Amino acid sequence: QGVVEKTIFSCALEDDVEGLKSLLESKSDSDNEQSRNILWEKDEVGRSALFTACMLGRSCILRELVKNGADVNELTLRGYSPLHSSAMWGQLDTLKTLVELNADLQATNFLGEKAVDVARRYCKPDCEEYLAWAEAKQNLQALINRVKETIADVEKGQGKLNKADKNICINTCSAKSDWIQSTKNATIQEFIEQKNHLESVVEPILLSLNTMSETPTKTRKN
Repeated sequence: QGVVEKTIFSCALEDDVEGLKSLLESKSDSDNEQSRNILWEKDEVGRSALFTACMLGRSCILRELVKNGADVNELTLRGYSPLHSSAMWGQLDTLKTLVELNADLQATNFLGEKAVDVARRYCKPDCEEYLAWAEAKQNLQALINRVKETIADVEKGQGKLNKADKNICINTCSAKSDWIQSTKNATIQEFIEQKNHLESVVEPILLSLNTMSETPTKTRKN
């Protein structure tokens, strides 16, 4: 019997990380374009090997595919992402890997469902809870980043924000960042409370910036 040639799908199915590495290296050595193309090959139902890895919980395969250029936010024709697939199949460890690799928690399928909604529909409570937790953490971090970006902007920050308000925003954001780093096993509710507190402190200041920018400058008479 002849030796069956390894494919990107057989590597994903068999959780053959070394085989996948060898396959990608051989394609890369011969033709970089060919190496990229195999990442986008589809199976008989139109899914890439990335989706196979996510459905089967092949986290190491997933990492190797993304490392070599696979898109962690790839979508099917019906809007399902790798995150949706892992949630649907109850692959908690792979969900965690996807979130670590910056998968989009807000991506929605053709039904308007995020991955957390799919986990709920398919009765995967561990996945649902983790995704809700990850989203709460991400929402807090996103708000911190948004405030920092606003403060750093010369037009909105240094040009129009007084020193006291600027320090309040910077110090509060720093405190929240420190809290994220230092708090082990934070709950969903704790992330929500931290975000709400940050909003209560900085939103009035940011709102005043917007109000000032929208106020027309009066022409000074000579």
